[in-house]
Amino acid sequence: MANAKIDIVGPSELQLVADLYNQILKPRRELSFFERRFTGRHNILMLVASIDNRPVGFYLGFELKPTVFFTWLVGVVPDFHRQGIASQLVEAAQAWARDNEYSSIRLECHNQHRALLHLAITHTYDIVGIRWDPERGDNLVIFEKLLDH
Repeated sequence: MANAKIDIVGPSELQLVADLYNQILKPRRELSFFERRFTGRHNILMLVASIDNRPVGFYLGFELKPTVFFTWLVGVVPDFHRQGIASQLVEAAQAWARDNEYSSIRLECHNQHRALLHLAITHTYDIVGIRWDPERGDNLVIFEKLLDH
């Protein structure tokens, strides 16, 4: 089990997050993709996980509504999979959301992304619904977790 250093980063680190995303997920995304998604969003949270000063994972989220925080993207560089880094990122985000008085945290996941499905279930998120994703022509599973205060 890796013991990653989890840092909250600001807008100046968005290119680093985009670079991590492109090492982990497809299709490739330019910086403008992330900037557009954050336009008009409140309480953006960007976390970067590092091991020995090497960035190896990220978490992106923002306020969905005043009581609900939304996990948008989580990723870990393939060489560091299965070392608990995604769990550390999720736990840090949950603590941040709790400290910022959100009552729940939500995430959406495509059925084929088994690692994220497993991560959500492991961290006691409940399935609260599904929604159609017209961009991909597939359903998303909606998870939500109530945060203790």
